[in-house]
Amino acid sequence: MSLAIVCRTDRRHAPRAWAKAARGLSCLAVLAALLLPAGAASAKPAPDGFAELAAKLLPAVVNISTTQTIKSDKPGNRPGPDIPQFPPGSPFEEFFKDFFDRNQPHGNQQALPRRATSLGSGFVVDPAGLVVTNNHVIADADEITVTLQDDTSFKAEVVGRDTKVDIALLRVKPTKPLISVKFGDSDGTRVGDWVLAIGNPFGLGGTVTAGILSARAREINAGPYDDFLQTDASINRGNSGGPMFNMAGEVIGINTAIYSPSGGSIGIGFAIPANLARPIIEQLRSGGKVERGWLGVRIQPVTAGIAESLGLDKARGALVTDVDNDGPASAAQIQAGDVVLAFDGKPIDRSRQLPRLVAGTPSGREVPVTLWRDGKEMPIKVTVGLLDPRKLAVARPPEPEPEAETAVTALGLSLVQITPQLRQRYHLGEGVNGVLVVGVAGDAPAAEQGVSPGDIVATVGRDAVATPDDVVKKISAAREAQQHSILLRLERKGAGRYVALPVEQG
Repeated sequence: MSLAIVCRTDRRHAPRAWAKAARGLSCLAVLAALLLPAGAASAKPAPDGFAELAAKLLPAVVNISTTQTIKSDKPGNRPGPDIPQFPPGSPFEEFFKDFFDRNQPHGNQQALPRRATSLGSGFVVDPAGLVVTNNHVIADADEITVTLQDDTSFKAEVVGRDTKVDIALLRVKPTKPLISVKFGDSDGTRVGDWVLAIGNPFGLGGTVTAGILSARAREINAGPYDDFLQTDASINRGNSGGPMFNMAGEVIGINTAIYSPSGGSIGIGFAIPANLARPIIEQLRSGGKVERGWLGVRIQPVTAGIAESLGLDKARGALVTDVDNDGPASAAQIQAGDVVLAFDGKPIDRSRQLPRLVAGTPSGREVPVTLWRDGKEMPIKVTVGLLDPRKLAVARPPEPEPEAETAVTALGLSLVQITPQLRQRYHLGEGVNGVLVVGVAGDAPAAEQGVSPGDIVATVGRDAVATPDDVVKKISAAREAQQHSILLRLERKGAGRYVALPVEQG
């Protein structure tokens, strides 16, 4: 197929050089229009300004101030600064005690409680007076005040809060309907789209900043359901709880945190996505609390080494390390070593997606789950349970000292069989079985993956092991099968996890 490009200029009104240049520019413009992909050609232009949008949205954004009574925790309830700490009997100790006593005429009286204040932002989601903010903005507050753009103030009460996702719903009682905003589809906002942030930075109130959506699905270790939007719109202290808008004036995020070595904005701010926040707010609105789905498993990420050892095409899914005996996963025959590839029809690309999907599923609902087991996909059905908020994660115990027992070395690990004496010394329950790690070579891949003395090797591959020789035989079989790595299930104080170690290092 041939393509003819015709470029014309009006030579009567242009010098020859200009006509030649214009002819070339016209050709480039036509070529660009013809050769660019359709999506690029239809990309949205940058807005000329945000004034009209800001004027529409500002009345729905509120300033939130809180007060909290703090009692003195100084020894003897003595008001004023703390006495520096010195060794007992030091002459400085007596000197500073005398100094503070002389400057406190009522030193024996109890210190009066002081009131601390803090500032934040929020936005109206119901004209009747419902306001959304971050939980950390109003946490431990004795009194909450919501101030509108026109300086009208209301005392607010807490309808409900969710500490896991850092959301709180407040209620005020206005004399007339308030201007409110609606949530949009945060999943439909693309990286690079324009966003607008409005809030109360440093107590200045009604501050509008603009930027783009910089990234999605950020994990900042704020909680178990991290899924933050990142933006370069200027966000500072006091912006917490304020809205992030798209260009349609819809709330697509709740500004929550910033990354800043200095404490001020450096263009890295984080917002809770609207699609995560909206169902939580609806639960708070209807019942004042949040109920979450529960599967009854503990998981870990699938690394490239683990994927290779399991025969997966790439690192994806969530690797099950432990299954609660009385949980929904146990009833559905999910086992440690399974990889959850999909939940309720949604693929699991990263392990942290699974807790969010399960949490957002109503208890009692049966959902399809796709597992990876024994080198192939396995579809099952699971009835989601109700999460008990009192369930706590298992803490990582201190690492025991290496043993002087005669040990077998494999994969850079010193391994011994569990004896009654070792069981008592390491506080291992009678139900704990496997091979005990008593040493880890400092340059071994196992050390890089956090394997420590005191860990129990419970399985190699999917098979249980009871002696160091069992481990050695499994490693030899993996070498003969020309595997690059082998999967070990480790246990520590009842909590399991998997590591994939290269067999060439054995």
